[in-house]
Amino acid sequence: MSNSEVVVVTGVSSGIGRAAAEKFVQQGCRVFGTVRNTAKAQSIPGVVLVEMDIRDDASVQRGIQAIVGQAKRIDVLVNSAGGTLLGSVEETSITEAQSLFDTNVFGTLRVTQAVLPHMRAQRSGRIVNISSVLGFLPALYMGLYSASKHAIEGMSETLDHEVRNFGVRVVLVEPSYTKTNLDINAPQTASRISAYDAERDIVSRGIVKNVNDAPGPEGVAATIVDAALGAWKMRRTPKGQASLVAKLRRFMPAGPVDASLRKMVGLA
Repeated sequence: MSNSEVVVVTGVSSGIGRAAAEKFVQQGCRVFGTVRNTAKAQSIPGVVLVEMDIRDDASVQRGIQAIVGQAKRIDVLVNSAGGTLLGSVEETSITEAQSLFDTNVFGTLRVTQAVLPHMRAQRSGRIVNISSVLGFLPALYMGLYSASKHAIEGMSETLDHEVRNFGVRVVLVEPSYTKTNLDINAPQTASRISAYDAERDIVSRGIVKNVNDAPGPEGVAATIVDAALGAWKMRRTPKGQASLVAKLRRFMPAGPVDASLRKMVGLA
């Protein structure tokens, strides 16, 4: 792809989405960034902000139609908007799980389905879905978040097979710990079961420490731009911890990988 592509990035209010939008601008792309409320959103130089709630079908359709109305095409879609949740699987209510999936999985699906007719018609396009190393690893006390990212992985790999005949390809970007407000201020389940308190607290502190020690979103953003504009490759793990974890998962026996994951969050 050339660097004059029309790019749509969801969730550009902060974090990885915002950093990615800025990187695309630097590459000379025409960039549209979605936010839930344009009146409250901070502007990004070179980025046209579009109001869109990825949890609402009508809002997604309006937003994508507005972009196509202005740019006449969409060459790259980056599904970056998402949420997280901290708590054991047993503590997670069905309502909380449904809300998380409505954002992370169905939100991605809504935007993708709104964009695909335009990409099919133009016989080209690239869809970049932001997954996580937790899309192929377990996540202690983040089980439903991990499940949502596993779902994104399965959906993305399948979709790539279905749309490549139209000149459209799908890519997964799988970052590890990234220092963003979303991860530092991760919401917790409303329910608390005392039997989990001691271990949950250890894991929670471990996650906060790992996030605070992690690099900012710029490295992930660079990986996203490469995934969108460079040669197609199904999976992209940003340099550093994410790349290392991916290699360990692939080449090491399950036992040592399991032990290293527990050690990473402070558990024996």
